[in-house]
Amino acid sequence: MTARRVLVWRHGRTEWNATGRIQGQTDVPLDPTGVQQALQAAPLLAAEGPDAIVSSDLERAKRTADALGALTGLPVSVDVRLRETGFGPWEGLSHTELEQGWPAEYAVWKRGQTPDVPGIERPADVVARMGAAISDALGLVDGTLVVVCHGGAARRAVQALTGWPDEVAAQVSALGNCRWTELRLSSTRGWRLHAHNVGPMTGVAANDEPSTAADAEPATDEELTSSPTSR
Repeated sequence: MTARRVLVWRHGRTEWNATGRIQGQTDVPLDPTGVQQALQAAPLLAAEGPDAIVSSDLERAKRTADALGALTGLPVSVDVRLRETGFGPWEGLSHTELEQGWPAEYAVWKRGQTPDVPGIERPADVVARMGAAISDALGLVDGTLVVVCHGGAARRAVQALTGWPDEVAAQVSALGNCRWTELRLSSTRGWRLHAHNVGPMTGVAANDEPSTAADAEPATDEELTSSPTSR
């Protein structure tokens, strides 16, 4: 068996998303808005006819996945390999705090590179574990697989499936909270990006802007100065 469609779904909003703090692998729960986002987005994903759901074990992702599982009756499998990029000593810090406390390293990160800070996970390692987790899940299902994870991890999931190099993956905008990317398997071209930043058009899950923290992905200046709930 192998799925021919993958929907990579980012979790709903957390307080740290709203306040622009790096989450990484810290187990931050959904805030009330995030819970409502999951409940609003889940029916749209249920309408896509998923055949299996696999989620990061972190609470913000698992609770998002459970909203879909409750609607579809599908069990939610959990895989620790789907966690967000680990950001070690930077987790819990705002961008202002990073710029003040780690100015050289923060500048490197803002350029889209990986700073030399012990505890920060390398992109290639995230791509490898995301790819392995999704590959294992794909082998157990026909049809459509929903992968519930995190902003930075979602980008690496797409990269793992498509084989894109870092410089190409960096050109894809970060997912908004509770929005998803769709990939389809071509018999001749492998996995291809079919849709990105998909989600409700109205309501609390309608905002397709990434949070200011964008989980563990470098935020653009525009993302740092715009509100995650501005529209």
